[in-house]
Amino acid sequence: MKLVAQVTAADIAAAKAAVPAAFGAPLRRRLQRLVLAGLVLVWFVVLLRWFDITPARLSHGISGVWVILRLMVPPSPGAQWQDILQGLGESVAMAFLGTFVAAVLAVPLGLLGARNIVANLMAHLSLRRFYDGLRGMDQLIWALAFVRAVGLGPLAGVLAIAAAEIAVLAKLFAEAIENADPRQPESVLAAGGTKLLAIRFGLLPQVLPVMLAQVLYAFESNTRSAAVLGIVGAGGIGLQIAERIKVRYWNEVAFIILLILVTVGVIDFLSSRIRHRLIA
Repeated sequence: MKLVAQVTAADIAAAKAAVPAAFGAPLRRRLQRLVLAGLVLVWFVVLLRWFDITPARLSHGISGVWVILRLMVPPSPGAQWQDILQGLGESVAMAFLGTFVAAVLAVPLGLLGARNIVANLMAHLSLRRFYDGLRGMDQLIWALAFVRAVGLGPLAGVLAIAAAEIAVLAKLFAEAIENADPRQPESVLAAGGTKLLAIRFGLLPQVLPVMLAQVLYAFESNTRSAAVLGIVGAGGIGLQIAERIKVRYWNEVAFIILLILVTVGVIDFLSSRIRHRLIA
């Protein structure tokens, strides 16, 4: 006959004292959670009233979207399909050139921002905060600034992509350099090489595949962004979209969107294959 141990009230009290979290959160913590949930709910309601988000406006907006979607079918290139292809080519070229310029400038900035290259703490923190400040400005803001500076056209888009991407790539490059194996550059120094040679032959060969993969991903992302920059006058396919939205040629807008999706999909496929090959 199997004996079953009886659990007494004293055993339960001892277990509660030893592991109180297993028996549920204490009253104070439960009250804190309720207060926090109430504050989140109040803030949500305040935002809805602030932005005047009402069921009537949502219903009207959804019905308007359905009207636009019906007008998009079937997609059509229209009579100016050559301008569409030229704008798409401009967007891809803008993304490539802007990413290339940003990558070239980000390499020395990434080296300067790496802690194992520049050991001074103040210099390191200052550079990282500078990168964070640059990354805080969106490409559209840069595009608006460069359109006023250099005028309408692809040049403003290239400069906007480069300016927005430099700090992003510099930060990623710096993190890749910091995570590199220190033994290889130390071996170059031990063999009598200079610090520059240690970076060239001991550090860069380790991080170069990762850096190239990051640049390819940035090019893929910037191709999507370049399609939007034309709306503010920075050249590319975005200008074609903006012109057709103004005259409500929604079937041509749908064709351009599908063309952008196909182009981005092809670039994504090719860049992912190259990234996997580089990392492997």
